[in-house]
Order: sequence, then C-alpha cells, then structure tokens
Amino acid sequence: MAASKQKMITAVFRDRFNAHSAYSWLTSHGYTPSEINLLMAESTKAKYYANPEESPIGAGTHAAEGAATGGAIGTAVGATAAAIAAIGTSIVIPGLGLVVAGPLAAAFAGAGAGAVAGGIIGGLVGMGIPESNAKAYEEALREGGIAIGVTPHSSDDASKIKDKFKELKGENIITA
Repeated sequence: MAASKQKMITAVFRDRFNAHSAYSWLTSHGYTPSEINLLMAESTKAKYYANPEESPIGAGTHAAEGAATGGAIGTAVGATAAAIAAIGTSIVIPGLGLVVAGPLAAAFAGAGAGAVAGGIIGGLVGMGIPESNAKAYEEALREGGIAIGVTPHSSDDASKIKDKFKELKGENIITA
C-alpha cells in the first residue's frame, strides 16, 4: 500500500524572532533548507537580511532580552538569519516584490509571467493556498511578515509542526 502524500503546512509569522524559531525548529527536526519554503517581501529581506553579520534581533527588543537570557537561542537565531540571507535557491519575483526560497522557488520561476499577472494572491493560490488565506498572507507579507511552509515527513510530524507553529504565534496555519 502506498503512503499517502502529505500536504504542505504553511503559516505566516509577523514576528521575525518567531519565524527564525520555527525555521530552526524544522531544521533541528530533520528538515533541510531545500524542503522549507520561505516567502517574504523583498523589503523585508533587504531590511533584516542584507548583512548576515549583523544581529538578527534589534538590541532594544524584548526578543533580544530573551535571547540574551538564553545565549544558545540567540546564536541559533543568528545562524538561521545568516542561512536565510544566504539561501542560494531564493529568487525575487519581479513585479511582486516577493523573495521565495525552497522548493517553491522553482515553481514560481517556472510560472514566470503567469505568477506576476496574478499578483501575490495569484501566486499563493497557485501554491495551493485558498484565496481567503492568500489575502491574509499577502497583507502579512506586505507588513514584514515571513511565511513558512513545509511538507511533513509523516502525519505525526504534521501534528507536531502545527503545534509548534501555533506555539510560535504562527497565523493562518493551513494544510494545502
């Protein structure tokens, strides 16, 4: 009997620290950067990831205070920020102002002008995200949010990923 195909779980994180934590959690649980989809506005990447040497968390933030308390967390987030910034498979979608990394980068690149014509919402719907959710994602991305999606390795993983995304204040968690 063939194993059932898992559907991608996606959430949008409005807080950069939570997005980094979700990404780090996924990589620590056996997911490779080539399996994790990231979407963010071009302006978000430019603002936070232009210089991977810089601290990914502003010194005056509560997140920085928390990271200072747990030095390992701060280091992990710094490493994640550098990984996100240096992702070689990320592409900028012209006309959309979106940076896409992971397996979806190839899908978006293949979609080309069709994705641009449909705007961000069209591109997200093309990824399998329902239109109502895509509208919420578009708004969050424009406001500096980061969307993360991954296809779980198992149904047990799917449950754990959803729980972790909820714990990290992921919004609009969907399985598509």
